[in-house]
Amino acid sequence: MNEHSPFKGQTGLKRIINATGYSLAGFKAAYLNEAAFRQIVLINIILIPLSFWLDVSRAEQALMVAVCLLLLIVELFNSALEAVVDRISLEQHQLSKNAKDMGSAAQFIALAILFSTWSIILFT
Repeated sequence: MNEHSPFKGQTGLKRIINATGYSLAGFKAAYLNEAAFRQIVLINIILIPLSFWLDVSRAEQALMVAVCLLLLIVELFNSALEAVVDRISLEQHQLSKNAKDMGSAAQFIALAILFSTWSIILFT
């Protein structure tokens, strides 16, 4: 067992059950507290079914779905980063601003990947 945290050290099925619960709690927190996450969920609700309707190969469809899910992953990390920065201090500090801006930049890149992937598949 880990000496530093009572939450570490679980094994087997108990660890999987705990991890699933933590993941679901994370999804719920992001959905309830982050407007950007809700917007990306909406984008996924539209684009993922659309990818099944379009006349594209299975590989292209898999890529189209993957980049949609990438947006969710990046937004979860961005929101987590913002929460940690805000937890440390709400006062303005250049390092806090840099961290939040970098998280935003990561999401911008993920959106560019989604846009370029869908554009290349659909229009070339």
